[in-house]
Amino acid sequence: MGMAEIEIRGISKKYGRKKALKNVSIEISSGKSIGLFGPNGSGKTTLIKILSGMQRKFKGSIYVNGKKWTHKSKALMSYLPDCEMFEHSKPLKNIVRYYRFMFKDFDKERFDALSKRFRIDTASHFKKLSKGNKEKFQLALILSRDAHLYLFDEPIGGVDPAVRQIILDTIVEFRKSDATLIFSTHQLYDVENLFDEVIFLRNGEIYLHEPTKVLTKKYNDTVLNIFKKVYMHDAY
Repeated sequence: MGMAEIEIRGISKKYGRKKALKNVSIEISSGKSIGLFGPNGSGKTTLIKILSGMQRKFKGSIYVNGKKWTHKSKALMSYLPDCEMFEHSKPLKNIVRYYRFMFKDFDKERFDALSKRFRIDTASHFKKLSKGNKEKFQLALILSRDAHLYLFDEPIGGVDPAVRQIILDTIVEFRKSDATLIFSTHQLYDVENLFDEVIFLRNGEIYLHEPTKVLTKKYNDTVLNIFKKVYMHDAY
C-alpha cells in the first residue's frame, strides 16, 4: 500500500522538430527517492509532465505497479509543477477546499500543520503571497496528499537560500516513507543527500542512472562536482 514502482519504456517526445526526449527507458523501484538532474532544456520537465499525465502525446509506455499508465493513475500522484498552479485572485481557503473535494487522500490536519510551520495566513489571497510563500503554500498542498508518487519539478527555483532550505527539509520530513519521490532540478547545492538514486538527463537522453552512494564512490566526488564535469563543456 502507498508504494509506486515506475517503469518507463522507450519514451520519446518532439516539439515540432525539436526532440525533447529520445527513447528514454528507466526503472524506479517503489519507495525510492530519485534526483532527476540536468541543465535547462535537457528534458526534465517534459518527462515529469508525461509521468504526471499533463502531457499525453508521446511515444512509448509507462507502467505503474506493473499496470499500464491510464488516466486513473493520476489519482496515485501528487504533482508540483515548475509554475504557479492557481489564479492570482483565488482565496487560499477556496483552493484548500478544492483540494479536499478533488483528492480523497488529502489530509487537512497535515496541511494545517504545514501552513503553521510556513507561517502562511490562509485567510489571504494567492496574489498577496510573496514568491517564497507561494512556493511553500503549493508545497503544503502537495505534501498533504497521501500519495504513492510525488513529482517535484524545480520546487526550489528562484527562491532565496532560507526558503530553499525550508522546502528541502519539509519534503524530507513530510513525504511518506514508503512513497516514491522524483525531484527534478538543475540546482544541486545541498540536495544530493536527499536521494537514493540520481538520474542525469542530457539532450533528452539518459546519461546515467546510479544509486547515489555508488556514483559518488565510483568518481570519488560529490554529485555536484560530477554534474559539473558532465555538463561543463555543454555550456560553451
